[in-house]
Amino acid sequence: MPITDWPASERPREKLLAHGASTLSDAEILALFIRTGTRGKTALDLAREWLSHFDGLRGFLDADVGALTALSGLGPAKYAEIQAALELGQRHLAATLQRNDVMSSPDTTRRFLSKRLRGLRHEVFAALFLDSQHRLIVFEELFRGSIDSCSVHPRQVVERALKLNAAALILAHNHPSGVAEPSAADRQITERLRQALELFEVRILDHFVVGEGRPASFAERGWL
Repeated sequence: MPITDWPASERPREKLLAHGASTLSDAEILALFIRTGTRGKTALDLAREWLSHFDGLRGFLDADVGALTALSGLGPAKYAEIQAALELGQRHLAATLQRNDVMSSPDTTRRFLSKRLRGLRHEVFAALFLDSQHRLIVFEELFRGSIDSCSVHPRQVVERALKLNAAALILAHNHPSGVAEPSAADRQITERLRQALELFEVRILDHFVVGEGRPASFAERGWL
């Protein structure tokens, strides 16, 4: 039976309009992007199959274009729509940080950094550059590769902070292993950066290590 023949209370679009997006399951939200099914399968049937195939929403969204467009019913156009929706969510979080004191919304900051860095197959060292009111100026990826290889250069971070007229930074990097526990090298490079930036009266407010689950915070551990 096509979704249009279902009772209105069970249709994903009508449920969202009546009760909000948070009331929908992962499959129901994905079905809204799919819109139409295939012969003998509704959009919701396809969504459930795809989520099962990739072991849930996270696996589905992390899959590359080749793996997703190989699915029956998901071509380049639908892939582009899903990627655009993900980017829209990230830009909404960034806009929230630009309007408000970043330190007053730590959960928003964590969500933003997790969405940008979690699941990457390579290590990325990035920073949120903040103004004197701790509002976001810009988020930038600064270095790629293992921190253990000394690929993070304090001079370049200082130069970028001064060019942006930043008063403070929040550092972040990911652990591709998924383990968010900071390493000794993480603490060493953070201290090097702190000392270099302090010479120019630029503070490091926190350093987040992103893996699976909740990012680890240096500030919460008393390391800054």
